[in-house]
Amino acid sequence: MEAVQKTELKTEQETKQQESLEELFQKLEEIAGCLEGENVNLEDSFRLYNEGMQLLKKCNDTIDKVEKKVLILDEEGETHEF
Repeated sequence: MEAVQKTELKTEQETKQQESLEELFQKLEEIAGCLEGENVNLEDSFRLYNEGMQLLKKCNDTIDKVEKKVLILDEEGETHEF
């Protein structure tokens, strides 16, 4: 039963991380849309670019954390961290 609780806990944490990642991607899309607009001055475009780069770094960091938690199932049914 303890293993089931740990699995459920991991699933909840992964869902929260995934939601967070989805929110980051949504913000990146919004910034890209603003940058593509015709009414963006140079100062705003630099500010938006910097915000986008910071969000991109957060996305990469989150993806790296998730990748490190991926488990590989071997032939004997045992799991090993990737």
